[in-house]
Order: sequence, then structure tokens, then C-alpha cells
Amino acid sequence: MSRTFLGMPPFPAAAREALADPQLRSNLAHATTTIRAKRAAVVAEVDDWESLRLRAAAIKDDVLLHLDEHLLRLEESLTARGAVVHWARTAEEASAVVAEVARAHGVDEVVKVKSMATQEVELNEHLAAQGISAWETDLAELIVQLGDDLPSHILVPAIHRNRAEIRAIFEREMGRVGRPAPDDLTDDPARLAEAARLHLREKFLRAKVGVSGANFAVADSGTLVVVESEGNGRMCLTLPEVLVSVVGIEKVVPSWTDLDVFLTLLPRSSTGERMNPYTSTWSGVTPGDGPQEVHVVLLDNGRSRALADEVGRQALRCIRCSACLNVCPVYERTGGHAYGSVYPGPIGAILNPLLKGVGHDEQTDSLPYASTLCGACFEACPVRIDIPSVLVDLRAQVVDAHRSGVPGPEALAMRAAAATFGSGRRLAAAERASALAGRAIDAVARITHRDRRVGGRRLIGRLPGPGAGWTDARDLPTPPEESFRAWWKRTDGGAR
Repeated sequence: MSRTFLGMPPFPAAAREALADPQLRSNLAHATTTIRAKRAAVVAEVDDWESLRLRAAAIKDDVLLHLDEHLLRLEESLTARGAVVHWARTAEEASAVVAEVARAHGVDEVVKVKSMATQEVELNEHLAAQGISAWETDLAELIVQLGDDLPSHILVPAIHRNRAEIRAIFEREMGRVGRPAPDDLTDDPARLAEAARLHLREKFLRAKVGVSGANFAVADSGTLVVVESEGNGRMCLTLPEVLVSVVGIEKVVPSWTDLDVFLTLLPRSSTGERMNPYTSTWSGVTPGDGPQEVHVVLLDNGRSRALADEVGRQALRCIRCSACLNVCPVYERTGGHAYGSVYPGPIGAILNPLLKGVGHDEQTDSLPYASTLCGACFEACPVRIDIPSVLVDLRAQVVDAHRSGVPGPEALAMRAAAATFGSGRRLAAAERASALAGRAIDAVARITHRDRRVGGRRLIGRLPGPGAGWTDARDLPTPPEESFRAWWKRTDGGAR
């Protein structure tokens, strides 16, 4: 069974480990810089880019306000075109539907289109437990699967790997599960892609069941849409006799007119292309053409919880373009594994707590703090998700969720600060104590000859205890020897 994110440590611990890997940081810096430059070039070509962002956000917000109506319309349209619609409240229910379809057709393997929803519900692991192999056919997902690895990016799951590492994975693992890599394989990207094509071709040709997600679901026509760059998705969507699509309920759009907006925004924001090389659409069953049995699993798995959050529901606008990851200074330095989820980066930092709820586990509660709140993610988001505002709101929710019981060090510190700032007398006493501490630190620095200064102010080294978490990564200036209150009194408000 492949690895999962279960049991991942909180973000600070995972990030610290990632920061210690220079190869990972080099791979990430190169990849994100390249994608950012491509995106910026094609976005600049669109005169009304901001208008498109506003329109996309408005479409999504309207859909979310009337989600029940659009989903019922989608179900009606799909059913009229021969598809079987299933409603899944949880990840387990969604995986069970796919497994049941596979068992009904007596297969022990399925081929998969790249899908965040199926990763979210851990479909591969669920199928493996029942003796059914799920083969990833996207090149990056194939690399992750063969390497018994975890995805680290929404668009490019193997972004943390370089070409030499990929070649080694192919040479070592391909032969164990199918056609082996060529003996003369090099790390040239074209040769690596060729090896993947040859390896996957036999799986495409023998597969009876295909599994996909969907980038969009058009309610009025019952059309599902997958956009991709390689053509593997087209193979999975057309060759098998049976197709099962797992679709998040937030992926619905009312009409083809609305879809047009997103097909302009998505490729530019994700791959830096004017349009996707492959845009596949299908509506139920077409006799004699493509799969003759189609199932659509409409997945909730916490989306209703997110919808109920008045601030956070905007996260359900997300079209999984990954633009926020590629501009995020935190993601660029830590990579996606540190977020402990198939949804990494800024969108993962809000989407995971919204889907799962806060106050239940330390890993999820750490994610809203995995940000500098610089706002680059909002500027890049094609559907204008105000990620910094949602992060701040989620931080408040995390604090509120832990108010009962024994207060932690942070809560005690905040209570002490509130008590100090709530009284002029206590604040004056604290200022006097701070000034004494500043003089003492200066004296020790002179004796020990440890005199680090920035802008004329001496810096404190590593603090002990809880303060170490701050000074491990930041410079802390010494307290001033004279407070503003004391200066004001001494100078009569600056008069002399």
C-alpha cells in the first residue's frame, strides 16, 4: 500500500525538516520561478484579466448560494444522458462506490486520470485494500506512485523531484509493475516521457474501468470537463468500457457560457498556457462511442461544512490552478509535503481546516499559521479568493477551539499582556522593568564582547524556553533603556 499523509507532524516541524534539504529547495525554486514567469507572460496578454477574475468570482459565489438547485439540475441532466449518479457524504462512501463498480465488472485494476478528489478520499489505498490496483497515468502522478512518494503540488505533484531522480525511479520501479524502462534511458525529458508512454500503453489498452475527477461539471447539459496537458486523460476517458468520475460538489457551473470564463482563466493561471492541449468533455453515455457505462459520484466530504462558514466559503471557488502555490514564499521554501495533505500551499492552509474543522488535531490546526500573510496568493488567484483574510479568521477559530481546559503558554502570555496593557500603572511598571532588562543585557554584552547591532540597536541572541521559538528565526532588539513615557516626562513632551 502506498504512503499517505496520515500521521504527518504539524507544519512547523515538517517545514523545519524540509528547510534542511538543499536539493528540495533548489528543485522548488527552479520550478516555481519558471511557472511564475510563464504565467505572468500570458496573463499580461489579456486586457480584461481583472474583469474576468471578478466575473469568475461572481459566478462561483452565485453557484454556492444556490448549490442545491444546481446540483439537482446536474443530476437530472446526467441521468437523462444515461449516467448513474451517486451521492457521497464522506470519503469512505465515495471510495466504496468506485470499488463496488470495479467488483461488479470483475476487474483487479483501474486506470486513473489525475484527480485531486480521488487523492483526497485516498481512493488508491481503499482499492488496494480490496485487491484492486489503481494505476496513475499522469506523468507526474506516475512518478509519485512508482517512487512510493506523496504529491507535493496541485498541478505538478512531483515538483520536488529532478530529472536524475525521476530516471532512477523509472529504472528501479517500472519493471516491477509492468513494462520496464528502456536499458538506455537518460534523464532527457523527452526520453523520460517516452518511457512513461510505453509503460502506460499496455495498461490503457487492457483497462476495462477508468476513474476520473472533473475540473468542471456543467449543470444544464450534464457535461463533465477535464483539462490536461498530456493526453493520458483522454485515453482513460475514451478507451475503458466503464468510467467512474468522482466530482466535488463545488465543481458545478450553471452553463457553457459560464464555463467559457474558467477555460480562459485556468490554463493561464496553472500551466502558463493560453489554452490546455487537451480539453475533454463528456455527457453520460453515447452509444458506440466511449464508455458504455458511466457513474458520477458527487462528493461532499466536508464541503458542506466549508459552505456554512461565511468567511471561508470563498475557498470553494477554487479551480485547483495552483497559482497561489507558485507565488507563495513559504511554499517555495518548504514544499508541499510540509502541509500534510494533497492540498498544499496557501489554498491547502485554508481548505483543509475548512473541510475537516479545527480543534481536532494539531496538524490541521497548524495550517492557518503556515503563511506570512503577504497577500501574493490573493493577487494571483484567478477567482479572487482572499486567502489572507480566511487565514486570519481560521486562526481565531483555532484559538477559540482551545479556550476550554488548561490554557497553554501562548494563552497565558496573552492574558498577561492584556492585564498589563489594561492598566496604566501596570504598563508603567512593565516599562521600568523592560528598561532595567535592557541595561542589564547591554552590560552583559560589553563584558562578553557579544555586541551584534542593527541600526544602532543591540540584538538579543537566542532566548531560553518559549522565547526560543521566536529567536531561532528572528533577530530581537534589546528593550530600550528609556521608555517613551519616561522620555516624554523627562523632556516635557519634547519641548526641550
